[in-house]
Amino acid sequence: MKSGNVNKSTYIRIFKLIKPSIPWVILSLIMASLNVFSSLYMPVLIGRAIDEMIGAEKVSFTAIKEILLSFTVMIIVNALSGYIMTSINNKVAIKTVKDLRISLFNKIHSVPVSTIDSMGQGDILTRLISDVERLSDGLLLGFSQVFTGVLTILATLVFMVRINLMIAILVIILTPVSLFAASFISKRTFTYFKKQADLQGKLTTYINENVKGVRVVKAFNSEDAVFDEFKDKNKSYSKANLKALFYSSTTNPVTRFVNNLVYAGVGILGGILGIQGRITIGTLSCFLSYANQYTKPFNEISGVFAEFQNAVASSARIFEFLDKENRADGDEESFKLESFEGNVDVKDLSFSYDKNKKLLVDITFSVKKGDHIAIVGPTGCGKTTFINLLMRFYDPDKGDIYIDNNATTRIPKSILRKNIGMVLQDTWLKEASVLDNIRYGNPDATLEEVMEAAKKAHAHSFIMRLENGYETQLAADGENISQGQKQLLCIARLMLNIPPILILDEATSSIDTRTEIKITEAFETLMKGRTSFIVAHRLSTIRNADLILVMKGGNIIEMGNHTELINRKGFYYELLTAR
Repeated sequence: MKSGNVNKSTYIRIFKLIKPSIPWVILSLIMASLNVFSSLYMPVLIGRAIDEMIGAEKVSFTAIKEILLSFTVMIIVNALSGYIMTSINNKVAIKTVKDLRISLFNKIHSVPVSTIDSMGQGDILTRLISDVERLSDGLLLGFSQVFTGVLTILATLVFMVRINLMIAILVIILTPVSLFAASFISKRTFTYFKKQADLQGKLTTYINENVKGVRVVKAFNSEDAVFDEFKDKNKSYSKANLKALFYSSTTNPVTRFVNNLVYAGVGILGGILGIQGRITIGTLSCFLSYANQYTKPFNEISGVFAEFQNAVASSARIFEFLDKENRADGDEESFKLESFEGNVDVKDLSFSYDKNKKLLVDITFSVKKGDHIAIVGPTGCGKTTFINLLMRFYDPDKGDIYIDNNATTRIPKSILRKNIGMVLQDTWLKEASVLDNIRYGNPDATLEEVMEAAKKAHAHSFIMRLENGYETQLAADGENISQGQKQLLCIARLMLNIPPILILDEATSSIDTRTEIKITEAFETLMKGRTSFIVAHRLSTIRNADLILVMKGGNIIEMGNHTELINRKGFYYELLTAR
């Protein structure tokens, strides 16, 4: 799609964002009209006053008094209308941006996980924060200066035509030169601002990755390599930024040059007409004032062009994300299932992230209610991928997973995930109290219920040692507690909501052996009568499983309980004896 078409569609969508505030926009236009009219009528009054004071003893104080009274009224009207217009414009811009940011945040939770995975975190953050701020700035400048600028230009022309047609024609002839210059430059400015915004997203992603992984970078002495890569990315961003700023900064000088020609032309022609006695000195003064006021909006609008093109480029990135396809889901009301028993059947399941590289291929097995299934295998064999499919973070390329004879692709995700509980190796905690983090999935849980869940997870004792116990505020992602403590809180969160199906993906990997024994006992109690999928490397979490699935290269190559697989002395036996 050509950039012109992108530009046009972006403008249309920006207008649609503003559409709910049309009554306020109309009121702003009315105030802008009053503001412009009062600004343009004042030079007329000044010209009349000059004509009333030409020549000795020819000053009409009565006329000047009336003119001053009218001038005072125009000043008041101008100030009030300008204040009201600015307030309305600020309100419209802030409300529009607020609603847009809500839509973007909601979109993050509406798109498939695959969409989030394919985009860098920094890129998403840039769209949600920086791009929205640029749009906000562009809207504010657009409302404040483009409205009044365009009205000033049109109204000034009307005033000039009424006063003297010849000078007005001169101004009209020179006007397209300024418009052409601004249009020519703005088209190129958009392209570079769009590139700048894209590179900023990549740069933010890289910075975000390295801030999170600073310990790993230091541990591997990779500071120099990381710094060199950052310099390359920063250099590319700086080049795009410089080009965008160069083109945007040329707009104002070019239009100022053209506008100075207009002013000079009006002065020369007006002077000639004045010498010929065809206009008065007051009229010439009025025209010079109009020439200045007429050209001033071009300077302001050309300055806005750069900011507005930046806003349009950011808007295009925002709309690109908003246009991402939402995850497919079923209707909760139309889906009827009295309860989840926990019977799971996997039939001919195939999936790969990269369609050119196979990962899971034709996997088939069945699990009865209450069975405990351990999934083992080397890194990259597809263990976590299977969990992603079970939770419908991704949908299979072929085949399906059935829960109680219902294909998961037909079960609404909200219902599916209410009935599956997860504890992952990668913990996630929000910036809130310990209490709020444990009852994240059950906000109505009482303190007693939360404490009971924490005791089952063996987290209660360390929580009580914190400064404010359950009311202790955690930093973002729980950075002020240890990794093991974070995992205990995540396990407590699961203990509070016990669904019929459990997924434990390396759930005890960050816990010391002594605590793991207690957690394992708690899990055994928790898993009684519940279908449980356990992804783990530690023998203690595998030995007692009813069924062990041994995966390699995306296939299940062995299946059975611990004793059966050991006796076969196959790949499972090799995995355990190689530890």
